[in-house]
Amino acid sequence: MSSPLVTTQWLQDNLDNERLVLIDASMATVIGKEPIVYDRPVWIPGSRQIDLESVLCDTGSSQTHAFPTEEQVTEEAQKLGITTESLVVLYDNQGIYSAPRAWWIFRSMGVEHVFVLDGGLPQWLAEQRDVVSTIAETTTKPGNFVANLDHSRVRNSAYVLQYLDDSQVTVVDARSRSRFLAQVPEPRPGVRSGHIPNSHNLPFTEVLEGNCFKPVSELKATFIALAPSLQSNSEPQLVFSCGSGITACIILLAAELVGYHQLSLYDGSWADWGSDESLPVA
Repeated sequence: MSSPLVTTQWLQDNLDNERLVLIDASMATVIGKEPIVYDRPVWIPGSRQIDLESVLCDTGSSQTHAFPTEEQVTEEAQKLGITTESLVVLYDNQGIYSAPRAWWIFRSMGVEHVFVLDGGLPQWLAEQRDVVSTIAETTTKPGNFVANLDHSRVRNSAYVLQYLDDSQVTVVDARSRSRFLAQVPEPRPGVRSGHIPNSHNLPFTEVLEGNCFKPVSELKATFIALAPSLQSNSEPQLVFSCGSGITACIILLAAELVGYHQLSLYDGSWADWGSDESLPVA
């Protein structure tokens, strides 16, 4: 499968596939949209679960939601039963919110077959498909996957600063327009308002339609309208940012759907940049 997305019908047809590892990557904290609230916890049958907020993140870092280490990903992936042959499908309970973050973590760490369920749990429920009230037990047969980070997929502030004035590198910010323009205060204490100089604003909600991603043709038009370099440069380098590295992965995935290939995540995002007084702010 060439697309990073799978449909609810594909998942329904593959629930009994021995290679499938289905993972709920929902987060308790939802920022930037009105959260979907459930009266009881439900999951797609066969789901396992990962914790992006306190387990699959570098807990030794002062950075919010810091990218996990290779050792952390190896340990969690093997607990989940992930092998080199697994079909890993990620979803969350907000439609499209935190699953793309988990997708980029696994993708950057070398999981070859990893996908996001387009529409997530809300779409699954809207189609009246079966759900269960408990997650699947951790597999008794551990996986053999060993993480190996591709460092070109995850950037830091030094990299972004180095290429601020480079027309070949485009920084795209997934925060709301009001936060990007410093019209509202940042939700995190000690973080300045504003944005990275020369960056472009694409709120993550603008690549979504309901619970799902917009059609590729619409996404392509959105990216081309965002920055002239994305039309004139056939292989632009795109660096994605947001508040703390979560919703940036939504627009990163959208860019992959369009066909861009040189993609990376500024993992610290605005929580990192905005709290460092030595870095410029626009």
